[in-house]
Amino acid sequence: MDRARDLIDFIDVCTSPFHTVLEVKRRLLEDGFKEICFEDEWQFDFGGSYFVSPFPSCLFAFSIPKRLEFNQGFRIISAHTDQPCFRVKPSPELTSEGYLKVNTEVYGGPILNTWMDRPLSVSGKVVLRSECVMAPDVRFIDIRKPIFIIPNLAIHMNREVNRGIELNRQVDMLPLAGLIDEKLNNNQFFMYYLAQELGVKTDDILDFDLFVYATEKGEIIGLSNELLSAPRLDDLAMVYGATTAIIESKPKTGVNIIALFDNEEIGSKSKQGADSILFNMVLEKMASGMYLERNQFLRIFSKSFNVSADMAHAVHPNRPDKHDPTNRPVIGKGIVIKISGEQKYATDSESIGIFQQICEAAGVKYQKFVNRSDEIGGKTLGPITTSYVPIKTVDIGAPMLGMHSARELMGVSDCENVISVFNTFFSLE
Repeated sequence: MDRARDLIDFIDVCTSPFHTVLEVKRRLLEDGFKEICFEDEWQFDFGGSYFVSPFPSCLFAFSIPKRLEFNQGFRIISAHTDQPCFRVKPSPELTSEGYLKVNTEVYGGPILNTWMDRPLSVSGKVVLRSECVMAPDVRFIDIRKPIFIIPNLAIHMNREVNRGIELNRQVDMLPLAGLIDEKLNNNQFFMYYLAQELGVKTDDILDFDLFVYATEKGEIIGLSNELLSAPRLDDLAMVYGATTAIIESKPKTGVNIIALFDNEEIGSKSKQGADSILFNMVLEKMASGMYLERNQFLRIFSKSFNVSADMAHAVHPNRPDKHDPTNRPVIGKGIVIKISGEQKYATDSESIGIFQQICEAAGVKYQKFVNRSDEIGGKTLGPITTSYVPIKTVDIGAPMLGMHSARELMGVSDCENVISVFNTFFSLE
């Protein structure tokens, strides 16, 4: 139960990819990890623990054993820091019928109707003027209180709503920010509010990356307190598990690594995403910092293993027909191994065999997920990272319901099970 409550607290402060990285950094520093700069030349002490954040929404942390053996390789857990939501557009101020609205665009694939009638806030990164043109002042901001809401249209004016209505992203999903006040500059109300929160002038704000998030904190629910309901479980539950494991586990003879990427929800094609050469660059620099020659670095790949950790679909109790007839994961019944013949997941029989034995060593049950043959599944980090770093990879996740909803559901026991398996993986001889 303590793990689940800590996860809820973790999610509550991880309101954007930037704030997720900031919280992971805080926890790593508290445990004695050393932060290094990506542009520096790296030199490591064996037995040391380090992390680097080449861009503010991604992070890589690694623990180096006191004695490195080439037959152990890299032990990697990868996850992503972003989640489906809404992104504030430039010049966001809109007015309509006496109301103030904020212009947004959809980020990723949220279930739109779950965002209606919820208290919402905004967090992210703001870029300000500076004396050096090539180094603007970057500030991170989290308003931390509800300032937006997306109101539903009353059923009296929308009689077909319960039969299914397609929501227009530009019309129906714009957050309401308040009422027009003739004493205020209604043309720049949001920029004025943002400047006030930052303690700067509106003219100092050059641009921003701001994301709308649901403010309601997670809860432990169920007749026996067996369920965890919270926003952003996909994929912060895996980020939390990976971070906790690398802090708690000390490597024996291999190198423990967590790789936290951004932009998975929109395809990973960014400098801070998995579909770039960034991770390969980090691994090369890390090998150089351990005084390995390039041929030694390449030899390690054949002995390395990557656990691509992204949440998984549990069978839905109200729509079991949407799931494969024989592979039907259930919340609380074990970690899910994700399989796809079309390589939407990087899992193969060898990586499954390895991961099953890790689960057995941890005393944790496992399940398998395959999409129905007539349903198109999503893609995650595994097949993307292996195209740049060709190592054995398994795609796994904790089973959940309501993926991409504004509020998602997982099992309390699965929170503990994920960390147990990750700890076992990182502690293998």
